[in-house]
Amino acid sequence: MEPTGRIFNVQKYSIYDGDGIRTLVFLKGCNLRCQWCSNPESISGAYQVMFNADKCVQCKRCVEVCPVGIHTANGIDRSIECIGCRKCEEVCISGALKIMGQEMTVSELMETIMQDYDFYLASGGGVTLSGGEATLQADFAASLLAECKRNMINTAIETNGSTDLTNYEILAPHTDLFLFDLKHIDTVKYKELFGIGNEAVKRNLERLVELNANIAIRMPLIRGHNDSYDAITGAIEYVMDLAKRSGNGSIRRIDVLPYHQMGKAKYEMLGWDYPIIDNPGYSDQELDQLDKFFGTFDFEIRVVRN
Repeated sequence: MEPTGRIFNVQKYSIYDGDGIRTLVFLKGCNLRCQWCSNPESISGAYQVMFNADKCVQCKRCVEVCPVGIHTANGIDRSIECIGCRKCEEVCISGALKIMGQEMTVSELMETIMQDYDFYLASGGGVTLSGGEATLQADFAASLLAECKRNMINTAIETNGSTDLTNYEILAPHTDLFLFDLKHIDTVKYKELFGIGNEAVKRNLERLVELNANIAIRMPLIRGHNDSYDAITGAIEYVMDLAKRSGNGSIRRIDVLPYHQMGKAKYEMLGWDYPIIDNPGYSDQELDQLDKFFGTFDFEIRVVRN
C-alpha cells in the first residue's frame, strides 16, 4: 500500500523556508510544547475543530450533521474527540469551521506539489516539510521527499531536532537542506522549557554533520527565555566549533527567528488560552542592534524578519 501521512495544511509560494519559491507541507503532531508555537493546530496528532466565532451565523447545520456530537446549540464540546469526517466543514456556509488533520498519500500530495513545478525551476525553490514535527512521520516524509527528488525538486525539512536518531538517518538521503532548530544551548534551561534536555538535539545535529547533510541552524529568539548573552553566544560558539571541527561545510549559516504573534488567533479557535501573556517581541531598533552584534562573529548569521 502507498504510504499516507497526516497533514493539516499545504501552503504555496513561501520564501522563508528554504531557497527560492517553495511549497510547504505541514505534518500534524509534535513532541514538544513551545509556548511561542505559531501553529498550535500542529501540536496534537489528532483531528481538531478550529472554530471562528466571528464568522459563525448560527445556522446550526454543523449540529445536525456531526455524528459524534461535538457541535452543540451552545458551541463546541471539546471533551469529545473529532473523527475527521469533515461533515461540519462541508455544510458550514460561512467558513467558520475547519477540521485540522487530513490523511493524504504521496501521490495525492505530489499532484498539488507539481502544480508549481515551473516556479521551483525558475527560482531554485522546491518543497519543505514542516509541522508539527515532520520527523515523527519519518517513513512517510522520506517517501514524499524521495518522489520529489525523482522529479528534480529541491527538498527541505524543518525540525526541532529532538526525535529519534533513526528518523534523521532515514531522511538524510532525500533532504537537500535541514532547517534545524537550536532553541537553547543549555540543557537545564531546555528541560525547563520543554520537559526534556537537549542531548538528543546535539546528537542528531552532529550525526547529520557526519553525514555531510546541508544544514541551516534556526535559533528562535524569545525575550526572557533564550535571549541572554550567554544563551545566544553559547549557541553560536557551539555551532561555529562544530562547523570548524567537521570542516565539510555542512552547516551553512544560522538564522535567528525573533518572536512574533502571528499564530495567536488560532489558540482561541482551538479553545485554548494563549500561553504567553506579555509580548516578548523586539522592536526594529533592537533587531538592528542584533544585526550589528551578529556581524562581529566570523560566521553567517541572519536575522529573519517576516
